Amino acid sequence: MPISIHEAAWDHPTGVRLRRDQERETISRYDGDLELGPKPSAADIDVFLLAAEAETGETVGCGGLRRLDPATFEIKRMYVVPEWRGRRIGRELVRALEDAARQRGAARVRLETGDKQPEAMRLYETCGYHRIERYGYYVGCEASVCYERVLDEDALTP
Repeated sequence: MPISIHEAAWDHPTGVRLRRDQERETISRYDGDLELGPKPSAADIDVFLLAAEAETGETVGCGGLRRLDPATFEIKRMYVVPEWRGRRIGRELVRALEDAARQRGAARVRLETGDKQPEAMRLYETCGYHRIERYGYYVGCEASVCYERVLDEDALTP
């Protein structure tokens, strides 16, 4: 199934709706909001992508990047509409986010998901991410599962 992925403003109405849906789903799974630290915003998201079914134009997913340090971006608000899951849309979004990170000079991408999201963990592992120790705001959160994928090993070695 062809998917088109394009950059959008953080406050694009469709993106706002998808992020709201993602937040509702996450809060439902964990019986509350476990996100620690500052929530992503237009001020700190470098790129926000929307995925749409190419034929109908229906938006079916989203994801953003927030810079953690000069070499590292973090995937934020990765979400695929439930009825569209299992169609490789998440993989396409992850690859598009990695491409955007590379274009902005990233050598690695990190992310945090939760222990009650096995489908997300499967997606990231399938895309070549490996589990790492919890980092940043997630260090003290037992429900957090963190991942990383190195995009350019040479850029990380001094």
